[in-house]
Amino acid sequence: MSSKEGSGGFRKRKHDNFPHNQRREGKDVNSSSPVMLAFKSFQQELDARHDKYERLVKLSRDITVESKRTIFLLHRITSAPDMEEILTESEVKLDGVRQKILQVAQELSGEDMHQFHRAITTGLQEYVEAVSFQHFIKTRSLISMDEINKQLIFTTEEYGKENKTPSSDAQDKQFGTWRLKITPVDYLLGVADLTGELMRMCINSVGNGDIDTPFEVSQFLRQVYDGFSFIGNTGPYEVSKKLYTLKQSLAKVENACYALRVRGSEIPKHMLADVFSVKTEMIDQEEGIS
Repeated sequence: MSSKEGSGGFRKRKHDNFPHNQRREGKDVNSSSPVMLAFKSFQQELDARHDKYERLVKLSRDITVESKRTIFLLHRITSAPDMEEILTESEVKLDGVRQKILQVAQELSGEDMHQFHRAITTGLQEYVEAVSFQHFIKTRSLISMDEINKQLIFTTEEYGKENKTPSSDAQDKQFGTWRLKITPVDYLLGVADLTGELMRMCINSVGNGDIDTPFEVSQFLRQVYDGFSFIGNTGPYEVSKKLYTLKQSLAKVENACYALRVRGSEIPKHMLADVFSVKTEMIDQEEGIS
């Protein structure tokens, strides 16, 4: 065994020959050096960006929750006697969602939206779904992306008082115009999720004796499915995944329309909902087996 090796056969490192306290002694790091100052600025920038990302995630969750509540409210329209009252209440809820989107627009002021898109995409998709669902109930048509973006332009007169930050920068920004644009991917994914809500509305309306709504929904879903079919695999990965769910919703609505057209006169109206719910469960089981 050589003299450089210890009793265990391991080679000693050079600094092991020095006392422990002497090893740690050295030149103090100059905190005012340009390198240290640069890294401190990097740290502050990264911390601020991380905090902004977390705030956007929380706002996106709030937008998702309120949009889902609006959708649940709109589903009551099939059994409610006063449709206008529910539409008015849904508009109030959507105004509350837009106030949350205003806060998102303020957080993204001066920032590249695509750097924070992952934090807010879930909420924006759910908002598109809620707005398009309300628009379909009113007009039996699909709302365009431009119409949605026009609703997300906030002026000082309408929303200037929402910002309660006492800083001078925030007060100066209140006199500007805030806006947030829905991306095409968020719009497509929101419309794809809309088809599932329309399928539920179709089944619920049949149970209440509404025979016309299923055929209107079926025609609308065919047009939406044709549009998504043109995109195919050329679009984003999430869109191609939604296409299969859209096809399932369309099949359930078409089966309901087929039963209404062929056997509608044989089944009492108060039993139609039970018949369709059983058929829907059978279709789900067959798809799960296959």
